Amino acid sequence: MHRLKIISGHLSPPGSSEHRRDLWRSDCGAIVTESPQDVVVVHGLRTAVCKAKRGAFKDTTPDEMLSAVMKAVMTDVGLSADKLGDVCVGNVLQPGAGALVARIAHFLSGFPEAVPVSTVNRQCSSGLQALFNIAGAIRGGSIDLGLACGVESMSLRSMGDPGDLSPRLTDFDKARDCIIPMGVTSENVAEKFGVSREKQDAFALSSQQKAARAQSSGVFEQEIVPVSTRIIDEDGTERELTVAKDDGIRAGTTLSGLSKLRAAFKPDGSTTAGNSSQVSDGAAAVLIGRRSAVEALGLPVLGVLRASAVVGVPPDLMGIGPAYAIPAALKQAGLTVADIDVFEINEAFASQAVYCVEHLGIPLEKVNPNGGGHRSGPPSGLHRGAAGGHAAARAATPRAESVRSRVHVHRDWDGSGGCL
Repeated sequence: MHRLKIISGHLSPPGSSEHRRDLWRSDCGAIVTESPQDVVVVHGLRTAVCKAKRGAFKDTTPDEMLSAVMKAVMTDVGLSADKLGDVCVGNVLQPGAGALVARIAHFLSGFPEAVPVSTVNRQCSSGLQALFNIAGAIRGGSIDLGLACGVESMSLRSMGDPGDLSPRLTDFDKARDCIIPMGVTSENVAEKFGVSREKQDAFALSSQQKAARAQSSGVFEQEIVPVSTRIIDEDGTERELTVAKDDGIRAGTTLSGLSKLRAAFKPDGSTTAGNSSQVSDGAAAVLIGRRSAVEALGLPVLGVLRASAVVGVPPDLMGIGPAYAIPAALKQAGLTVADIDVFEINEAFASQAVYCVEHLGIPLEKVNPNGGGHRSGPPSGLHRGAAGGHAAARAATPRAESVRSRVHVHRDWDGSGGCL
């Protein structure tokens, strides 16, 4: 019966009155004791995730993507924005001293000026950190409801310039390692931990296949907000379109095709364009609150945030953060790997994803069941950004799986990993 209730949430399109009723109908999968002070997930949505500089969002500004999901989340549950205690946006490639995109999206969404907004940058865990910040404010008693978001446009923003750095960084190995290119850190992980090219390609293939199945069966439709935007074609022609589908999934991927690709970062390396994620554009938002306040407003409870952790690892091996952040979060929650039904782990590179899965002893069938970074990249794609907001939205959206607990992890530039 529990599973049937959750599946029923997929039978109506987002925005319909029947879909809104299904939000309330979808039970939380948590099996622990309830408390009025619990931080609970109310609702979450995302845009499609599209290829940077080549995809459907290549000419769409990040504030427009962000506004689309902010408005949709609030509309779906019928909540006025003036009920929010705070809004936090994870974003890495930040123009305007960081807060400009978030505040403009805030007003484009029709939110009142009295509702505050902030941005946060924890590299690839930025969206998750936004979620943690809002959850912390709720636990601390300063707010009852908040909106956590993540957004990135890697089409319109550059990540190539590291900025002004101390000339002394070359005197400190760890400081110097912070500017190692991401692809080289992937090669370091593969070499240090013996992750073969064959394992990396097999993992990438599996991710693409899972994503293609999920897309063809409509799994992503309920979590994606259609965005009306414009795109400029190669001949300079501008046209309008509605973006409602991830455009980076490669359904025709084969192991033979992957094996023919050249190494991308070292002549004798094993990291290729096929076993790495793409750079991408996208946004996500998730509404969370204190259980007592959420229930008083008659809002749905889709899940409970039980624990979070960040753990630093060597910057030249930055992708292995999840292998250490996951156990830390599980310890806080009093759980083990065996207690978790679904792990959503960053797939910036297959090398780090394979290492984390093997190090933790996670059964592959529990890892990214609908594909991960290889299918579309996080919203910031290959290198950095607000991918965590995307994951939070997937966690909040009613899904066909009946899960007891869900863990989301995204690796960070400096080696820390966030999970919940």
